[in-house]
Amino acid sequence: MGTEKAGFGLLSTLLLLSSLAAAKEQGVTYDGKSLIINGRRELLFSGSIHYPRSTPHMWPDLIRKAKAGGLNVIQTYVFWNIHEPIQGQFNFTGNYDLARFIKMIGENDMYVTLRIGPFIQAEWNHGGLPYWLREVANITFRSDNPPFKHYMEKYVKMIIQKMKDENLFAPQGGPIILAQIENEYNSIQLAYREAGTRYVQWAANLALKTKIGVPWIMCKQRDAPDPVVCCLKMGNSVKQSSFTNTSMVFQINACNGRHCGDTFTGPNKPYKPSLWTENWTAQYRVWGDPPSQRAAEDLAFSVARFFAKNGTLVNYYMYHGGTNLGRTSSVFTTTRYYDEAPLDEYGLQREPKWSHLRDLHKALRMTRQALLFGVPHTKVISNDLEIRYYEVSGTKTCSAFLTNNNTNVPQQIEFRGEKYLIPPRSISILPDCKTVVYNTDSIVSQHNARNFLKSEKANNLKWEVLSEVIPDNGRIPVDSKTPRELYELNKDTTDYAWYTTSLRLGSSDLPFKKAARPILRVASLGHALLAFVNGEYVGSSHGSHVEKSFVFQKAVNLKPGLNRITLLAMTIGLPDSGAYMEHRYAGPRLVTILGLNTGTLDLTLNGWGHQVGLEGEKVSVYTQEGSKRVQWSGSNGVAPPVSWYKAYFQAPEGEDPVVIRLPNMTKGMVWVNGKSIGRYWNTFLTPLEEPSQSVYHIPRSFIKPTDNLLVVFDEEGGDPSSIEILIVNRDTICSSITENHPPNINSWKVENRAFKAIMDGAKPAARLHCPNHKKIVDVEFASFGDPEGVCGQYIIGKCNSAVSKEVVEKICMGKEDCEVPLDQSLFDKNGDGCPDIVKTLTIQARCSH
Repeated sequence: MGTEKAGFGLLSTLLLLSSLAAAKEQGVTYDGKSLIINGRRELLFSGSIHYPRSTPHMWPDLIRKAKAGGLNVIQTYVFWNIHEPIQGQFNFTGNYDLARFIKMIGENDMYVTLRIGPFIQAEWNHGGLPYWLREVANITFRSDNPPFKHYMEKYVKMIIQKMKDENLFAPQGGPIILAQIENEYNSIQLAYREAGTRYVQWAANLALKTKIGVPWIMCKQRDAPDPVVCCLKMGNSVKQSSFTNTSMVFQINACNGRHCGDTFTGPNKPYKPSLWTENWTAQYRVWGDPPSQRAAEDLAFSVARFFAKNGTLVNYYMYHGGTNLGRTSSVFTTTRYYDEAPLDEYGLQREPKWSHLRDLHKALRMTRQALLFGVPHTKVISNDLEIRYYEVSGTKTCSAFLTNNNTNVPQQIEFRGEKYLIPPRSISILPDCKTVVYNTDSIVSQHNARNFLKSEKANNLKWEVLSEVIPDNGRIPVDSKTPRELYELNKDTTDYAWYTTSLRLGSSDLPFKKAARPILRVASLGHALLAFVNGEYVGSSHGSHVEKSFVFQKAVNLKPGLNRITLLAMTIGLPDSGAYMEHRYAGPRLVTILGLNTGTLDLTLNGWGHQVGLEGEKVSVYTQEGSKRVQWSGSNGVAPPVSWYKAYFQAPEGEDPVVIRLPNMTKGMVWVNGKSIGRYWNTFLTPLEEPSQSVYHIPRSFIKPTDNLLVVFDEEGGDPSSIEILIVNRDTICSSITENHPPNINSWKVENRAFKAIMDGAKPAARLHCPNHKKIVDVEFASFGDPEGVCGQYIIGKCNSAVSKEVVEKICMGKEDCEVPLDQSLFDKNGDGCPDIVKTLTIQARCSH
């Protein structure tokens, strides 16, 4: 990304003329400045919302909140393995109705980036590739391999045709403005050597042959190829609709990461715009990980930095956190996905992240004319201080970005005769090169805190239990000399498979000392297992996301005569990344008995029986019909390992999101009315000695008004009596503003390309807004002085106005929105009691209907 561009060269000029000629028609072109959509340059603010990580009932609200947050693009992957779980059998219904999701986005006047892949990673099971693809003869994923290329091409063309049939590409008047082929291939390309280079060129050509009329992108692909340097004419009409457009056919390389404003070296050709396809809003979590966070200030800084350095599109990954329902999460990934996103797992606005970014988007839109049509200039003042500004020659159009990279102290910058104090590690945006309307470190928008409340209606749970019979090789015949590989055995139809074998021992084989006991040792390639000896539960063990393999070893009771060994082996998702995914394996690989008088006994070649899945899965005990096919009994606390629990509940009150908490359960899965809400795992603790996830989302659309069937499968024997159903809200809202904060972004506007103040003398103010048309019913905290803490945990400092709460209540009580000016005269009518400090106004309020 260059520090200054006065022009784009002959090729760029030709491309721009070509794009302007095409502007008479609908479509997408680009040059070194930006994408050009239907003839108009755009600044694009995008967010990832994955349709299968929510429900159609949630989609309208998610899209509405994304648009209200200042986004004009939504990005989504296309998930091959949910659409074609069985070769040749397709599913585009319910959560998987891709066309419906895209149409909703278009109806909200927003654009779409469609990441077709078909390899997507996305912390999604098998990286989105269907399991059956693994079993194609002689296949090598993501390489110059004829079998893989055959099925990939067939799938990509099918998705493209489906989108064309629905008129969803921009040249057809649809919302899709970008498409992506492959995903972060650069990270594994070297593993395939020349076959990798040939494959990425082939993938690019495959994309371009589809003639969709919008640019294709490759994220994290430094050498995104330009196999054809010309213009192509679109094909014939589709469903009688016009589908013609002159389309640029280049691949655009794009950046993924947290700070692409500094790490991205820029487009690999001068005629390509700078695109940021993944700005990570936090970090997805895996079982055993502590919480991951990313501050709103850091996100805002990274985005302002990118746009200050010629960026024109940023995509937040993720914008909505989402839920890995069912068995869709990849290996060791938690059911909750990217909860720290601006819209959390349940679609609630996480403040201040959501609104601080919303205000940033407003500020950047005020700079639109300068960024898209001006000449960039850079002035480096010191190692920490820098000014970047864009100016349109011969006009008053000028916008500036003042940067302080020092992480500890505020610093002063002089620009065009004015002095500006810039907080530590922050950027101030001046849409007119004079007025600071936004600073990335100064949050003037509100904060909130999330609350989990026990439902009054849903917790009359009366539990029944059903325990699986532990099989042995008396029931499961030997079908293999050695334990079979687990992925191949299960074929991604279940997490579970039984392994059985047996051995005969004489009295002389067993230890003579009572203190000495034989040890069962199982070396496994992953991911977890339970062990039983003669029907008695012995224990469990598991790997981790970092190291899938593990060794189980426990003392066991063996007897003279026949002893039966039973293992319940488990997968926790399939791999989602890396080279040669088709050669990853799981399951027991070496089984031995240690401590016998006759020495170590290797059972690996002993002959093994196998059974895929649990009996409860086979009869679908988690459905209404399936639950009637078995005999349940009353639950009296902890049941044996490998047990099912059933209860009914009423729909929780209100319309807020619903979750379930399972504190005394171990590991397993939950179903509501036959639909899986995903895996839970309470016994895999983080370094903070807590479960990685403690509550699990039940989408409202899964719940009926009454008689909802709740089924919980638990592997090691849990106690269901403590299970609770909760409702979630973010009705605790807060604001904390200092005298040094800029006024709210809504104090200015751009009208007829002119920047102007809406009112003279705008000052900082605390603004509060209740979600979902609720109103402020209580001011829980208010202080004008030097309060401390965070939303939900504020305390009064050494300086405080005694009338703080009274002033706020008078302005805000009973209102959905309110604004409290940071005005000394309101709070200290008898004079300033603390003249030596910069004052802060902090408010915490509670909303309700």
